[in-house]
Amino acid sequence: MKKSLFFLLIPLLFRLSLFAGEGMWIPMLLQQLNEKEMQEMGMNITAEDIYSINHSSLKDAIVLFGRGCTAEIISDQGLLLTNHHCGYGAIQRHSSIEHDYLTDGFWAMNKEEELANPGLSVTLMVRMEEVTAKVLEDVNDSMTEAERSAKIKENSDKLIEEFEKDSDYQAVIKPFFKGNAYYMIITETFKDIRLVGAPPSDIGKFGGDTDNWMWPRHTGDFSVFRIYTDKSGKPAEYSKENIPYQPKYHLPISIKGVDEGDFTFVFGYPARTNEYLPSCAVKMITESGNPHKIKLRQTRLDIFNEHTVNNPGVRIQYASKDARVANYWKKMIGESAGIQRMRGIEKKEAYENEFLAWAVSSPELEEKYGGLLPAFQSAYSQLEPLSLAFDYLREAGLGIELVNFARYFSHLTELSQANGLNEEAISEEITKLKNKTDGFFKDYYSPIDKEVMVALLKLYDENLAPEYKPAFFNTIHNKYKNDYASYTQYVFGKSMFDNEQSLNEYLNAYQPKHYKKLEKDPAFQMASDLKNLYVYRIQPGMNGINRKLDSLQRIYMKAQMEMAPDKRFYPDANFTLRVTYGMIDGYNPKDAVYYKPYTTLKGIMEKEDPAIYDYVVEDKLKELYQNKDYGDYADEDGSIHVCFVASNHTTGGNSGSPVLNSDGELVGVNFDRCWEGTMSDLMYDPQVCRNISLDIRYFLFIVDKFAGAGYLVDEMDIVN
Repeated sequence: MKKSLFFLLIPLLFRLSLFAGEGMWIPMLLQQLNEKEMQEMGMNITAEDIYSINHSSLKDAIVLFGRGCTAEIISDQGLLLTNHHCGYGAIQRHSSIEHDYLTDGFWAMNKEEELANPGLSVTLMVRMEEVTAKVLEDVNDSMTEAERSAKIKENSDKLIEEFEKDSDYQAVIKPFFKGNAYYMIITETFKDIRLVGAPPSDIGKFGGDTDNWMWPRHTGDFSVFRIYTDKSGKPAEYSKENIPYQPKYHLPISIKGVDEGDFTFVFGYPARTNEYLPSCAVKMITESGNPHKIKLRQTRLDIFNEHTVNNPGVRIQYASKDARVANYWKKMIGESAGIQRMRGIEKKEAYENEFLAWAVSSPELEEKYGGLLPAFQSAYSQLEPLSLAFDYLREAGLGIELVNFARYFSHLTELSQANGLNEEAISEEITKLKNKTDGFFKDYYSPIDKEVMVALLKLYDENLAPEYKPAFFNTIHNKYKNDYASYTQYVFGKSMFDNEQSLNEYLNAYQPKHYKKLEKDPAFQMASDLKNLYVYRIQPGMNGINRKLDSLQRIYMKAQMEMAPDKRFYPDANFTLRVTYGMIDGYNPKDAVYYKPYTTLKGIMEKEDPAIYDYVVEDKLKELYQNKDYGDYADEDGSIHVCFVASNHTTGGNSGSPVLNSDGELVGVNFDRCWEGTMSDLMYDPQVCRNISLDIRYFLFIVDKFAGAGYLVDEMDIVN
C-alpha cells in the first residue's frame, strides 16, 4: 500500500520538544507526538481520552460555533458554552427596545423560554482520516499550479462524494503543512441552536474595546446556548417537537481553580497562522503593511474620538465602528512590536542561512531547494507594492463610509443593464438596498465621514505610486489642485448617498433607466474607480504572485521537514480542531513590570467608572461583592477569580474554546490574547505569548448568584 509523505516522516519527525506552549497539534496524532510531553508537564489523562474513535472522548464535546468560534458541550442535555462576543449576533437579533438583551442580558428560566436562532449552526467533528496519498494521486512535479490544484480538487471531490453517498455525516478535505498532507474531516452539523442565557453587556463586554487585547482583564465573556435534534437524536431544522441533544460526551466542570504553574490545554478551532513564512514575508507584514494600516486606522480613530468625546449620541452611533477599527489596529501594533522585540526577522534570517547551507550541501538538494530563498525574495518584492495598494484600497478608499456604502449599489446597475431585464430581481435588490440604507443612516454622522475622507485621501495620495491610485485622483490633481477638502465638499454636495431622504425617494421611484443617475453620482464613481483598480490592476497581479508563493511555500515546508527530521513540526491553523497546551503563567511585559496570572472581582470594582460606558458595573454585582455572597465559587484565597492567563498558543477561532486542566475538566473559556504576544500568528515567544481566559467559576457565579439561573448549574457535572 502506498504511504503518504507525511506518515513516512512520522517515525523520525517528532522527537525534540519546542517551547512548552507553542504549537497547534492535530488531535489524532497526540499519542505519537505529544502525550509523553503533556504528561511530563502534569497531564493525568491520555491522548485516547482527548481524541478517540473507539469510545467517547473530549473531542465529542467540542464544536465549531457558527462560522468562526468554538463552543463546548457542558451537560447531557446539549448545553453549549461559548464567548459573549461569539453569541453577540444572535443576542442582538433577539434584542429590541422593549427587550434589550444586549444591555440587560437574557436568561431562559426553562427550556420553553429558550430562543431559536435561524441560520445559526454548530459543527461537531466525528473523526478525521489521513488521505494524502489519495488526494495526491496522479499529481506530479511537471504540472503547473493550476493543473495541480485542479487534480487535487478532482480527487478530493471524488473522495467526498464516495463517503457522503452512504453516510449521514458530511466531509471536507483540508490541506496541512502547506499542501504536503491532507486530511478528511468527518462532521455532523446541528441547525437548531437556541439561546439560553447571556449576561448584560456590562459583564459580557466589561472593559469593552479599551481593554481588548489587554491584560489585566475582567470580562465575563460568555453566552449559553443549547443544541436540539429531532426525536431520533439526528440534526434537524428548528421545530417545536425537537428535543435537547444527548451528546456522546460533555465536559465536567472543575471549581477547584487553577494556580500558577498548573498544566492546561485548549481544545478548539484556531483559524489561521503563518509560522513558517520566510523572513522577507514577515518583514513585509510587520515593517510595510502593518505600519501603513496602523496609520490609516489611527487617523480614523482620532477623528472618531474628536467627534464622540463630548457627543453621547454620536458616541453610541460610532461605538461599533470604533470597535471594529480599533480591534485590528491594536493587534497590528502588538504584532509588529512583538516581532521587533524578539528580533524575529533576524532569527528567521539566521535560520535561513542554516537552511541555505543545507540546501547546497549536495547537488540533489541544490537542484530541489537551492533556489527557494531567492525565489521568495523576488516574489515578495513584486507582491509588496500590490499588497500595499490593496491595503490602501480597503483601509483608505473603503474607509470612507460614503464610498463604501455606494459600492453596494453596483449590482443594481448591472441588473438594470442586463439583456432581458429581470424585474423581480431588480425589485428584490431594491428591497435589500432600502434595508441597507436604513441601517447605514442609523449609525452615520456626516461630519465625521467628511473629515475622514479629507485625511485618508491625503494619505492615499502621499504614499502610493500613480499606477496604484484610483482614477478619481486625476480629478483631485487636475481640477481641484490637490485640495482634498474642496474635492470632498464636491462629492458630499453632489452625492445622493449623503441624504437619506433623497436616496429613498430615488429607490422608491426606481426604474431600470435610472441607473445612469447612479453612474453619475460622485460617491458611486469613486467606488467604481476603486473596483476597477482592483479588478484590472491589483487582483491579477496579486493572484499570479500568490499562486507562485503557494507553490514555493509548499516546497519550503517539505524542505524544512526534510532538513530537520528530528524536529517536531505542527501545521499552521486552518480552522480544524487542534490541541495546544501550556502552563498557567504570569509574564513581564516590560522592565520592572510583572503581571500576575489571574484577576479578581475586586479589579472590576477598581475599574468602575459610571461616566465611561466600558466600565459601568451592575448594581447587583456590586451588592454581591460587598456582601461577599460568592456561594461555592470563591477561590481558596476568598476572592472571586474572573480571568487568567496561560501559555497556550491560540489565535482567532479559538474564541470560546474550553481551557481544560490536567484531568480534562473545564476550568476556563478562552476569549483573547495578550497584546504583547499578538505576533504569535507569525512567531511564538514563550516569554510573553499568553491566552486570556474566563475563569469557569466566574461564569458559574454569574449564572447562579447574579442571574438566579441555578437550574442550569444543576444540569452540569460540577467537580469539587
